[in-house]
Amino acid sequence: MLGTPIQRKLKPALRALAVSARPLATVSTLVATDLIALTVSAVSSVWVRLWLGGSYHPSLYWQIWPLLGLFVLGYSIVGLYAGVALSPADELRRTSVTTTLIYVVLGTATFLLRNTTVYSRGVFLMAWLLTLVLVPLTRGLVRQICAPQPWWGYPVLVLGAGKTGSMVIETLKARPEIGLKPVAILDDDPSKRGSLKGVPVIGPVSKAPELARRLNLTYAIVAMPGVSSARVVGILEKYGQLFRHILLIPNLFGFSTLWVMARDMGGVLGLEVRQQLLLPGPQLVKVCLTFFLTIVGGLMVLPLILLCGIAIKLDSRGPIFYGHTRIGKGGKLFKAWKFRSMYADGDRILEAYLEQYPEVREEWERDRKLKHDPRITRIGKWLRRTSLDELPQLWNVLLGEMSLVGPRPIIDEEVSLYGDKFDLYLKVLPGITGLWQVSGRSDTTYEERVELDEYYVRNWSVWLDIYILTKTIWVAIRAKGAY
Repeated sequence: MLGTPIQRKLKPALRALAVSARPLATVSTLVATDLIALTVSAVSSVWVRLWLGGSYHPSLYWQIWPLLGLFVLGYSIVGLYAGVALSPADELRRTSVTTTLIYVVLGTATFLLRNTTVYSRGVFLMAWLLTLVLVPLTRGLVRQICAPQPWWGYPVLVLGAGKTGSMVIETLKARPEIGLKPVAILDDDPSKRGSLKGVPVIGPVSKAPELARRLNLTYAIVAMPGVSSARVVGILEKYGQLFRHILLIPNLFGFSTLWVMARDMGGVLGLEVRQQLLLPGPQLVKVCLTFFLTIVGGLMVLPLILLCGIAIKLDSRGPIFYGHTRIGKGGKLFKAWKFRSMYADGDRILEAYLEQYPEVREEWERDRKLKHDPRITRIGKWLRRTSLDELPQLWNVLLGEMSLVGPRPIIDEEVSLYGDKFDLYLKVLPGITGLWQVSGRSDTTYEERVELDEYYVRNWSVWLDIYILTKTIWVAIRAKGAY
């Protein structure tokens, strides 16, 4: 049993979390969100088609509203209501593929079994496209709002209070959208009793059955990569019936984390790891997708590019564009183009500023950025906040020097900061946007930027690119972390 003083101290908080973080609340919220998005997509499509001259009565479509249940069933089958441990890219992939398959089935059944003049093909097409957009969008918005709340997700017990356990706790607290709320930690080392990252370390691993029963826990994380395999296997076998879900954190830091598949090799566990972005086939897919989106997107933003150029010319003297030498794929140097956001004599202004405020020099040498940069013009501040200063890099993409999504292009002075990860950087094209830009931008440390670049290269997929491009628009609108 838990010691009386500790029990009195922890029991109310743990019970509150265990009771409030009910899976039913998370699942119900996600189901309601999907139904709202699906309904809005269907109703909008019906009325838009009617407004464009459709000759049917909307009641024809209201009669088939029970079919919304097919989407809920389909999303449930592919695990979209688990509420935990789905990466944004994986969730987008499952949502898009499942939505498309259901619409194909509905469309095929409708036009095979009924008169094709009854239901409009245009309505189905618009509803499908709107669903592809609205379902992931509303899910992301609701998760962002609800994930920090105590009732969202599942309480989880962490086994191991070492370095790995600390990393797990820190990650789960920093990213509540994962859906796992650490409520207690168990470790056999008595010296680690107390608290880790604000989570109580309350006893040895043998206390797991008691905590599981008291708090009705269904999730546990084994974060003990330094422990012998026999010990880990023993823990999994002993507590496998207590927890419906046991997540094992292996000693494989730096490996891919997305799209890894477990393989049975005659009773031996094997992990198939494919770094997609380094393979010829996926590289071709990325190039084709990038070229198509660049042409379409470039034509759409052309008027905006012209307006930005005029504003820069009226704001301060100097050229409209600014080219800076960067390191590209294979170490090839190229000029990355941007709208000029600094005064023409920016280098002189910076040096004078650093001499006047030597305490700022440390920030500059650490991040190669200044939160309050004296070189930036009035228009430049706005361009940087919205990331519009990088629109000219679409030209670099068309020249094959950059990609729409990829690691942040770096200069020679930054090579040493990448360390042994620089070789990985050289294997892919740098990008206009990337995980760094949608994960805090300039509010992140340089070490975190390097880790995000590494994560992107090792875990690339088309869905990850689509997720990053979509989130880039939202981040640019919010202008958070940009300077």
